[in-house]
This record gives sequence, structure tokens and C-alpha cells, in this order.
Amino acid sequence: MMYWDGGGWAWMTFMPLLWIVLVGLLVWAVVRLTHPTGRAGVPPAAPGRETPEEILDRRFAAGEIDADAYARAHEQLAAHRGKSR
Repeated sequence: MMYWDGGGWAWMTFMPLLWIVLVGLLVWAVVRLTHPTGRAGVPPAAPGRETPEEILDRRFAAGEIDADAYARAHEQLAAHRGKSR
């Protein structure tokens, strides 16, 4: 008489696949939660690090550059941002 094992071979095939999927989801969740990204996948600026616009604003406020130089630099930054997208 043959014994019916209840599909043991199917479980032996399915269980490793299940664990691979579960571990993959866990790794994905940890990476997603610990490495937030900004717009369009660009990481946000590091804490304490100024963006080019902030540097320009600070230099203008400190009187290092005049209004004309500020306007030209601001236009160039805006044009460069448009090209990089």
C-alpha cells in the first residue's frame, strides 16, 4: 500500500521560496525606512549642508555680492536645475 504524504514535496519547494520573499521584503522595508529620498529620487541635503540657493541667499544678505550678481546667479541656478531634470 502506498502512503500519501499530504503533499510534503510541495511544501519542501514552497517554504524556501516563502522565506526568500519574506527576507527580501524585510530588507526592502529596512532600506526604504532608513534611506529617505527627496523629490525624483534625489537624496535630501545632508544636515548642516547648505544648498546652492541658500549659499547664494546668505552671501547676498551678508553683502558679499550685489543685486545684479545675485539675480544673474539665481537665474543660472534655475537654468541648471531645469536642465538636470
